[in-house]
Amino acid sequence: MPQTAQSGPIQNKILAALSAKEYARLSPHLELVSLPLGQILYKTEDRIKYVYFPNSGVVSFVAHMKEGASIEVGLAGSEGMVGIPILFGDDVSQNEAIVQIADGGMRMKASVLTEELKRDGGELEPLLKRFALALMKQVSQTAACNRNHHIGQRLARWLLTCHDRVKGNELKLTQEFIAEMLGTRRSGVSEAAGILQEGGLIRYSRGNIKILDRVGLEEFACECYATVKVASDRLFGK
Repeated sequence: MPQTAQSGPIQNKILAALSAKEYARLSPHLELVSLPLGQILYKTEDRIKYVYFPNSGVVSFVAHMKEGASIEVGLAGSEGMVGIPILFGDDVSQNEAIVQIADGGMRMKASVLTEELKRDGGELEPLLKRFALALMKQVSQTAACNRNHHIGQRLARWLLTCHDRVKGNELKLTQEFIAEMLGTRRSGVSEAAGILQEGGLIRYSRGNIKILDRVGLEEFACECYATVKVASDRLFGK
């Protein structure tokens, strides 16, 4: 039986930013769900029936090419929402949305959000617009990063981005999955992870990466991580 909104602390930052009165009004429309590793929330061009507000997991937005190649173009965690086309009046997914790091979250029927966006003075819409701007910055910077920076810098940037969205210092990730997200070969990820490990920045074992030296990882990464973070912090008032 589906569970309604969680009774404990609200983990998703968009929902947490709502006033108590506004959250109480929306709460009956929020359903607590599990987001297991590898779950596909939407495929490209799927109709969006639900939007998702992740807690401490990570959802990747992945573009697939006809010849079979794929690459992550953006991601969302507790700072945002999955299903952003609804905000702009569209109900079709632009990319595949797949759970990259498992956790739970809240979901709402897309039809309910559509009606909510028609309300005057609602608190949710401006919060979603700020997240949409942050996501646009992330997507554009990721495109530039993939074109201009080497795999080691890109891996460091990507690990930092994931680390920002999870609890603790461990990331449950395989080299195969990372290679797909970064649009590169597994051998390239293996070599880059080895360099980071030799530098004492991470510890990697099969299916698990532990961040050991976050400051060092930030120094190793290209400027793209800091560029996106500064923009996001400004939009979210940090």
